[in-house]
Amino acid sequence: MIHPEDIQKILKGRIALNEPMSRYTSVRIGGPADFLLEPADREDALRLLSHFQEGGIPFTVIGKGSNLLVSDEGIRGIVVHLEPGLNSVAMDAGMVNAGAGIPMARFVDFCVQQGLSGVEMLAGIPGTLGGGVVMNAGAYGGEISNYLVDVEVMRNARPARIPKEQIGFSYRHASLEGAVVLGARFRLPAGDRAELMRVRRDLLIRRNRAQPVNMPNSGSMFKNPPGNHAAKLIDEAGLKGTKRGGAGISALHANFIVNHGGAKARDVVELLELAHATVMKRTGISMELEIRLVGFGENIYEEIYA
Repeated sequence: MIHPEDIQKILKGRIALNEPMSRYTSVRIGGPADFLLEPADREDALRLLSHFQEGGIPFTVIGKGSNLLVSDEGIRGIVVHLEPGLNSVAMDAGMVNAGAGIPMARFVDFCVQQGLSGVEMLAGIPGTLGGGVVMNAGAYGGEISNYLVDVEVMRNARPARIPKEQIGFSYRHASLEGAVVLGARFRLPAGDRAELMRVRRDLLIRRNRAQPVNMPNSGSMFKNPPGNHAAKLIDEAGLKGTKRGGAGISALHANFIVNHGGAKARDVVELLELAHATVMKRTGISMELEIRLVGFGENIYEEIYA
């Protein structure tokens, strides 16, 4: 049993009890977390995470809550929100050194203003750098791991830097099991700042036209199957605009679920089940979830993939 007074002895930052997770997810869905903790700064985060890992205390880490669906019942236990305390970015020995909590858009803007190329295509990704590293986020042919030097993590109650070569990066995945990302360093090639700003602007316009950015959404539902696109498969299955409760498959981009107002996590799960089953029946392709499901029963993935 965790008591707030015990946490207050090691955490300078904010402690919230029974905090609605709908405030922390981009789709604006999710029941309450028993404890929501926000470290004030890096040292605060290190102290808290070390305490939990050393004591074997389970916890869930979130950034901006994009590509995250929290159940209507919420999360039993501890949620650590790293965005407020780990959002720094600076030049460090010719590298860009950024905290896990920095919003991706701000990280990209910093790099562009420094005249550094290689990440401008990531500007429209709504999450934080830490989530981007864990998911090996990518867009328009580039991935966040392309110019990565190393990742700072908390593992086995101690901070450590892991070189890129020791991390298995693949499509929307990084092999960082058992580790909490604290930050990352990048060595980016020089570019023309005006040209980088133009490319970033053009890609943002393209993204905004193609995706439902003006509505609460869960990000991409499914990963793109090899040689195909999840949005195309769902669209061809005739599911664009399909609704369940307050949630719907976007009429603009079929691989997005949007919250039309008052949507529940169960509404989203029903749409995930429908999309997977319909595409599977029609094409034989089993699409793999990209969004992360938290606070559900152990069989939730089996339920969706059935």
